Amino acid sequence: MRLLTLCALLLALPVLGVVGSWALLDAGSWSTVVHQWQTVLPGYAGTSLLLALCVALGVAAVGGATAAAVTLFEFPGRRIFEWALLLPLAMPAYVLAYAYTDFLQYSGPLQTALRRWTGAEGAMLPDVRSFGGAVPVFVLALYPYVYLLTRAALQERGVHLMEAAQLLGAGMSRRVLKVALPLARPALAAGVALALMETLADYGVGSYFGLATFTTGIYRAWLSMDDRLAAAQLATALLAVVALLLWLEHRAQRRMRFVTARPGGPRGQEARPLPLVGRGRWIAWAVCATPIVLGFLLPVVVLLHLLWQEAQYSEFGIPWGRFAQWSWTSFKLAGIAALAAAVLALALAFGIRQGARPGLRLAARVAGLGYAVPGAVISVGILLPAAWVQGAWPGSGATALVTGTILGLLYAYLVRFSAVALQSVEAGYARIPTSIDESARMLGASRARLLVGVHLPLLRRSVVAGALLVFVDVMKELPATYLLRPFNSDTLAVVAYQLAKDERLGEAALPSLAIVVVGLVPVVLLSRAMHRR
Repeated sequence: MRLLTLCALLLALPVLGVVGSWALLDAGSWSTVVHQWQTVLPGYAGTSLLLALCVALGVAAVGGATAAAVTLFEFPGRRIFEWALLLPLAMPAYVLAYAYTDFLQYSGPLQTALRRWTGAEGAMLPDVRSFGGAVPVFVLALYPYVYLLTRAALQERGVHLMEAAQLLGAGMSRRVLKVALPLARPALAAGVALALMETLADYGVGSYFGLATFTTGIYRAWLSMDDRLAAAQLATALLAVVALLLWLEHRAQRRMRFVTARPGGPRGQEARPLPLVGRGRWIAWAVCATPIVLGFLLPVVVLLHLLWQEAQYSEFGIPWGRFAQWSWTSFKLAGIAALAAAVLALALAFGIRQGARPGLRLAARVAGLGYAVPGAVISVGILLPAAWVQGAWPGSGATALVTGTILGLLYAYLVRFSAVALQSVEAGYARIPTSIDESARMLGASRARLLVGVHLPLLRRSVVAGALLVFVDVMKELPATYLLRPFNSDTLAVVAYQLAKDERLGEAALPSLAIVVVGLVPVVLLSRAMHRR
């Protein structure tokens, strides 16, 4: 148990390292802090706040409208939209940004066609690589968080209460505004908070579009200015904002218990969605089809077109050899991280189930917060202690161990994504009655035999699902990988970002499509889970 507690505390060490950097302040460091407050911090804070506000409004509107449409109403294609609205989950925001940059830029197919049809000259559309372009990219990539939670809340009791309101004589608009929306408000808030955490943690879109956000500022301070203290202070500010969002998300999740069905109570599936007629059914169809087309189908078509152009007109064709190397590196890192996260999650969940000491429970909960911590913060939290050890003992090779091998990168992955595996295993344990443990112990089974012979066969699906989710998350991860990767160990995400940054969008299409294909795994898992439910 002590070893498990130590492992869980190690996962929280990067966050503690970032916060502990303020203990190293001296006169020179304080002047740096003051200089930041007078120069870059207002810009970072303003851009991040405005971006968060716009994305929050967008994901709430799109996710809430689509969830209400497929849950409360019956119209053509509703069954398909139920799972198809999850497809943008497979499309990372930075891949979406690359696709729309090629499609909407001056030399892209849309503006070229518009100039040909109208005979006009010059730019026909605003520059997509801007704040105005980043907002819809984030909305299209992140609205499924709101859709999932809001749909689950409405599915429990929304349809039933809408029918009851109809029987009491309430009109359509009143039923939606007075019954459905208040019922879904906590779930809507929780989904928006999750989307905002992803927005603030993003590096690919912000850097590619040239936005001055907290995350891009952290990397500029560390990589361009070589100022570790400035990077740590920016990371602390970002961590404080994320902690606030996490508290709001937990608060919204607690309030969601008032809108879910109790055992024995009315079930949402007993009532039927309200059939739409006339123009209403086509409005609902358009509301659901638009984010699927713009958030998944169109970007995939653009990436396939770029790949075809690269194969046809490139001097050297598609670099299959290098692609195989990038893929192997990504799969190797993702596989090792997924296996380690699954083993650690299983050990922690088993220790908690066996009545672990409060120290292990607290350490496991602290480790579970890692998923809400941006990759940039985790990277700084790992590099700061390594740099301090290297400065105190020059011969220790601490920085070489962290940045010259895959150990630092795997550590960052475990800090970031162990919570995903832990949540999946704990959900599996919740379905196993404790009487099984008591029976096995009465028959003389040791703890090891209980875990391997009894729990593991029952938890096989949960463990595999958690490992797959970690695998996919690692494949898509960019900020921590970009900073901590060893030499000649580029992943698909890093290569796609570097090629797109160099305006080689055709070459970036192949690794981007590979990431999207892998990202379909959690979409399939979620779709199957929703169907079983």
